[in-house]
Amino acid sequence: MSSIAMSSSAPEESRAVDRGRFALVGLATVVAAVIANVVVFYMGSALVGYDPEFVVLKNVSATILFTLVPAIGAVLLYVLLLRFTRNPVQVFTISAAVVFVVTLIPDFAYIPTVPGASVGQTAILVLMHVVAAGVIVGMLTTHARPQSR
Repeated sequence: MSSIAMSSSAPEESRAVDRGRFALVGLATVVAAVIANVVVFYMGSALVGYDPEFVVLKNVSATILFTLVPAIGAVLLYVLLLRFTRNPVQVFTISAAVVFVVTLIPDFAYIPTVPGASVGQTAILVLMHVVAAGVIVGMLTTHARPQSR
């Protein structure tokens, strides 16, 4: 019986995450995702030219908000997965893929019905999802991996 108890606690003992380092990586992840999508917003504006009627891309503040909140949520989820799962990188990557697909549903189902929407603007929104997901998953799973003791 004691060998079972020892083996169930072993994975938690063998993983360590420096909280200060994780806080920096988490903050850097959020900032990098927001900056990347702000760049996509302005590049998209130059390439596609946003329709002023299309409120979703009317100004950069919506892009910032809709990147900031999910990025913070992703960092918080990842810290919980680091604490409570045996394979946080795999669980986070799979979860992120599912969330990514789900967040694309409004882009294809609702956004085309919004006044001023165009295929180009929808493509920019989809690109923003891709960029944010790539930055968030890439940075967290690369720079905030659990370390073996």
